[in-house]
Amino acid sequence: METKTLKGTTTIGLVCKDGVVFTADKRASMGSFIASKRSRKIFNINNFVASTVAGSVGDADALMRLIRAEATLYEMNNREKMSPRAVATLLSNILQGSRIFPYLVQLIIGGIQIHNDRVELYTLDPIGGLIEEKMAATGSGSPIAYGILEQEYSEDKSVNENIPIALRALNSAMQRDSATGDGIALVTITRDGFREYKKEEIDKIIKKFISE
Repeated sequence: METKTLKGTTTIGLVCKDGVVFTADKRASMGSFIASKRSRKIFNINNFVASTVAGSVGDADALMRLIRAEATLYEMNNREKMSPRAVATLLSNILQGSRIFPYLVQLIIGGIQIHNDRVELYTLDPIGGLIEEKMAATGSGSPIAYGILEQEYSEDKSVNENIPIALRALNSAMQRDSATGDGIALVTITRDGFREYKKEEIDKIIKKFISE
């Protein structure tokens, strides 16, 4: 019996001079069927590290529950938060250890090391391939998003300067990729920690910086 998997998305992560920007759509598709319009694709791991997920919703949720528990346990034992690289490395080991029955996910892990302000971003494939990046997009709409990011993104820009670029790239994917849509999630991580933007804030930025 064939197992149906919820998939199809666009997620984006950008390194900035003062933090990280994450954005993603909210549509989960099952083939040509829109299975959900409220899918969560950006997860807070420890307030200074977050992850975007693309792929199987069930696999992504299970993996995020696991890594959040591991991050909490690490903080209890060491009295400090896991760094973005530590989170990405642990996830890489988990994915590699499950390669026979893999988690069907693509991940972007990013955040800031609070002891030295180093901003980091990593991509992970379903069997644990780990690559450090300055910008990344995953999911079915990622080729469209990259068209905008390659032209406009710069790691020397601030979080506030790169937010409109990330939203413009996601909006472009939403216009052309049928598996991307139904709203936008926007998150930033800076020295002040994890911030999730409200719909009203996102709409205001889009109205100011993105023409129809």
